Amino acid sequence: MKKHWNEIQPIDHYTVATNGMLQEYDRKIITFLYQPLIGSAPYSLFMSLWGEVEENRLWSLESAHYHLMNVLSANLQEVYEARLKLEGIGLLKVFEKKSDGERRFVYELQRPLSPREFFHDGMLNVYLYQKIGRTHYMRLKNFFTDRAVEKEQYSETTRSFQDVFTSEQNINFLQHDANADSESGTGRQFVQYNNGSGLPLDEVDFDFQLLLSGLSEAMVPRKAFNVKVKDTVVKLSTLYGIDPLQMRNLLLSAIDSEDEIDLEMLRKAARDWYQLQSGDKLPELTARSRGAKEIKTSDKPLSKEEELLEYLETTSPKDVLADISNGSTPSKSDLQAVEEVMLSQKLPIGVMNVLIQYVLLKTDMKLTKGYMEKIASHWSRKKVTTAALAMDLAKKEHQQYLEWAQGKKENKSRRKKPIRTEKLPDWFSEEGKTDEAPSASQDDDYDFEAEKKKLEEELKKFRK
Repeated sequence: MKKHWNEIQPIDHYTVATNGMLQEYDRKIITFLYQPLIGSAPYSLFMSLWGEVEENRLWSLESAHYHLMNVLSANLQEVYEARLKLEGIGLLKVFEKKSDGERRFVYELQRPLSPREFFHDGMLNVYLYQKIGRTHYMRLKNFFTDRAVEKEQYSETTRSFQDVFTSEQNINFLQHDANADSESGTGRQFVQYNNGSGLPLDEVDFDFQLLLSGLSEAMVPRKAFNVKVKDTVVKLSTLYGIDPLQMRNLLLSAIDSEDEIDLEMLRKAARDWYQLQSGDKLPELTARSRGAKEIKTSDKPLSKEEELLEYLETTSPKDVLADISNGSTPSKSDLQAVEEVMLSQKLPIGVMNVLIQYVLLKTDMKLTKGYMEKIASHWSRKKVTTAALAMDLAKKEHQQYLEWAQGKKENKSRRKKPIRTEKLPDWFSEEGKTDEAPSASQDDDYDFEAEKKKLEEELKKFRK
């Protein structure tokens, strides 16, 4: 199964763009028509991204995903899943670029469909009706419509351009570079309104070849299958679960006298077919489970080590700090230290979590920024990218890190023993320790082993 940390990391940077200007009316459309379908988290993500683009501009400044996690008070997985819903509903396009080991994204916000397009979509309007019910659906429809003016009783008296203006014939036209009046070649574009593109449906999921193989030219002319008809067929197939063989009969019932496919008739036929099959129920919009299109992995239960890696790779550093503190909110200074080290050294989330655990247990539960930064820079140079690699390196370099913590200079020929019993994370196995036995604790008032066991139990509790 493809994990979200393979797709984005908190240190990955992004820039927000808008596909044409967004306006206040779009906000109402997204709030009342789209939010019931996608939920509050994707809605908040869209509004947060929109807020990063200044008024009357098309591009934002660059930010890191760690910033989004803080703004939304969400972990990386929640941000990623919210992003996927925005992509699926047609409100966001994502562009990715990799260079020199860094990954950058462009999040292009898309204008929503107009109310007219939405209520005639044939798919989104059905999901909305099923979600909010008929009463509120009709209220929304009335909200986005207004009384029509009967202009038939009036005669138009509008003057033409020539009636109002005249053109002087002796004007000297300044000849200049043709590109001066064009956007092409200038690296700039006009700030303007663009239409919404609707749902990004994938035609690969519908077999048009099988559909057409059972329909002769005499029954349904090929010219009838224009772009709009194909788009409607894919939507109805996705909405109601209609296969190509069943779609044939529905198409035949929707042919009008001019050998064209009447889309309203086709939608009604599809709706009647579905209600006959399901007992008058309309379909509901549900999110596909994460990784449903990926190759399924083994159904074996995870080992303790795999559970720990899953926890470290999927949990935000803020939550790891909270778990270690028995659920209490981490201090602002600790969060700031973690953020600065994470972004400056470009550490993935799993590696940062291993570092937090290791440093806290090596420095008597104090998040020492200087010590953390020194180990982080070492891991960054060693190109440590996963929690498992970070654990292995911590075991191998344990003695070196211990000397850094004690402020000693490296001396390979003669190393002093630690002055007290060492506290280590639960993933730190015996093989990572030195062969020398540690000396007894010189601090009789502090039971480090008891504290270590208590911390391990707390972490196990939060990982369940």
